[in-house]
Amino acid sequence: MQVSMASARGVGIANEDTVHASPTGVVVLDGLSAPKDLPMGCIHGTPWFVRQLGTRLLNLIGDNGVTLREALRAGISDVNDLHRGTCALDKDAVPASTVVLIREREDVLDYLVLSDNVLVLDLGDEGVRTVTDKRVEEVAGEEMRAALRGPTGTPEHAARVSALVTVQRRLRNRPGGYWVAATDPAAADEALTGTVDLARVRQAALLTDGASRLVDSFDALSWEQLLDLLCTEGPSALITRTREAELADPVGERWPRFKRSDDATAAHVRFGPGGHMGGGPG
Repeated sequence: MQVSMASARGVGIANEDTVHASPTGVVVLDGLSAPKDLPMGCIHGTPWFVRQLGTRLLNLIGDNGVTLREALRAGISDVNDLHRGTCALDKDAVPASTVVLIREREDVLDYLVLSDNVLVLDLGDEGVRTVTDKRVEEVAGEEMRAALRGPTGTPEHAARVSALVTVQRRLRNRPGGYWVAATDPAAADEALTGTVDLARVRQAALLTDGASRLVDSFDALSWEQLLDLLCTEGPSALITRTREAELADPVGERWPRFKRSDDATAAHVRFGPGGHMGGGPG
């Protein structure tokens, strides 16, 4: 596989996304933002959490004898061990992340998606397939609709987002709620997983929701057009075009959203004979 990657901070003070790649695997995480007015049981913060989990996942999926769910379960447990002595890991207010990852294994491509990252697979004559876990959109609907009301950047909007996060925290990693990578290794059992014959896959994109919004929020591109942009201009161009759209609608009047610009991360993967690792985050 040949991989190109890009990641850019949104309106926050730090990029809470991370992306990692090896010759046979790619991992993309999107840390869940914690509003400043809400408590946090971890002293390290979300950027630390996603970096620790991302590097461990990349190492774990290098073993073809380990399933992707097993890798995610082990990765969460490993990160717990790093800070259980300093942080309140039994609380709702702990760092959490969405996950999308792929692994090339002999003649197949394994994938895993947990929460609303997007995996886009170009299957040639079979068309484009997307895999994403939208359970988060099925809970706290009233609070979500309120948080999407603009204008973004106002104290009133920030208060509605905090109210949404408060409700979502109570629903994370619980039956009837939604699932993310946080402190409960059992969340791995709720991930969407699958395997595709490698010969069927021409290219793939792994996207955080900040990088997929031109398609699934703004309706400015189709998935096919997004793949074409990645193929011809690369992940940095996708993020640049996303930022241009956001700047054209700074308060969310045309495209309601939780923040003016979100952290955005995209990995584009080409498959074929002689494919090799390339590119890097930018």
